[in-house]
Amino acid sequence: MKKRIALLLLFIALALPQAAFAQEGGACDSGTTAWMLTSTALVLLMVPGLAMFYGGLVRKKNVLGTMMHSFVSIAVIGVLWVVCGYSLAFGKNILGGFVGWNSDYFFLKGIDETITNGVPEYVLAMFQGKFAIITPALISGAVAERVYFRGYILFIVLWFLGIYCPLAHWIWASDGWLFNSGAAGVIDLAGGLVIHVSAGVSALVAALFLGRRHGYPERPIQPNNMVMTMMGAGLLWVGWFGFNAGSTVSSGLDTARALTMTQVSASAGACTWMLIEAVKFNKATSLGFVSGILAGLVVITPAAGVVEPWGAIVLGALSSIACFIALQAKDKYGYDDSLDCFGIHGVGSGLGVLLLAFFIRESWMADAAAASPGWSAISQFGVQALGMGATIALAAAGTIVICLVVEKTVGFRLDEEMELTGLDHSLHAEHGYNLA
Repeated sequence: MKKRIALLLLFIALALPQAAFAQEGGACDSGTTAWMLTSTALVLLMVPGLAMFYGGLVRKKNVLGTMMHSFVSIAVIGVLWVVCGYSLAFGKNILGGFVGWNSDYFFLKGIDETITNGVPEYVLAMFQGKFAIITPALISGAVAERVYFRGYILFIVLWFLGIYCPLAHWIWASDGWLFNSGAAGVIDLAGGLVIHVSAGVSALVAALFLGRRHGYPERPIQPNNMVMTMMGAGLLWVGWFGFNAGSTVSSGLDTARALTMTQVSASAGACTWMLIEAVKFNKATSLGFVSGILAGLVVITPAAGVVEPWGAIVLGALSSIACFIALQAKDKYGYDDSLDCFGIHGVGSGLGVLLLAFFIRESWMADAAAASPGWSAISQFGVQALGMGATIALAAAGTIVICLVVEKTVGFRLDEEMELTGLDHSLHAEHGYNLA
């Protein structure tokens, strides 16, 4: 009996500090926290998915170098996010609201015992950090096969600090000026503007700055491994559920809606692209299929929290049509967006940012109109257009400056001999395929 009492007292003594923490930091919702942990892992899964997607599309002499562009972002941006990125994105306004700052977020030193909305802030910081990691990696698709590795690393560092963090602050921070624009603020659930439009616009600017790859478009440049590209697209599709549904920062009805719209739009995008190819070429290609998947995913990224399934189908279909046209324009005008970052991410997600205003579910519209009697779909479209204009302006102007800085310091465009030899051998002294 005495032994049991002693064990009980020991258990109570060990539990007291934990009880005090729960009371001091707020109650932790285990269900929501579990989903947010899962979503964080799913978004990170998108980075190797992107590496496989891009890696399969380039020539075999550049496969490792191209995949390294995605993977290195996990390391470089992963450290910068902890050091200062979380503070710049989600701290209080400084520099006239251009960016944020919170000393408690510097090295994440002040959030060790913080629980926000039932979730440890460490989890929220890591979830947002994965968004920051994948965004500059998207841009690598436009500059593939022709940049120095050191130049690329400096580019993503400067781009993250000068473009990504300010945009995240404007649109997602509670005191961001676009977050508070109009009756409902800019609607951008998971990064239509912050991630895809910004990356797409910067990709186009960087591609124009660097110029075309040697031999393009006179000599056809064929993918080295479409099987790997298709597997990469599959991983991206799976990871996108964490991307969109995780951005609700909940585990309930809103989460279910976002996940459903993500699936529906991606499927509609893939079906539409197959139909386009069937009409135009009398065949469906694997490259077209995965392009349709991505077109459907990027268009629904800003809109997954506010539209219904029929709206997701329409948006996915329209995005495939718009992205297909954009890819034809690339061939017409001759610019070398190597792996179609602008044509898919910039165009598709930009379409979703603008058109979502006309597909908002009735319950959401009723709440918005009740909160602000002047609200309408047209007024929301105006707010979305304002966010689009601000994103394009910052991404375009900032990228020009960054490209100039990189080129004048460590060098950006690879010299002709190294480019013709290939990134794998010239920059990494390796080969992706050592087949006998």
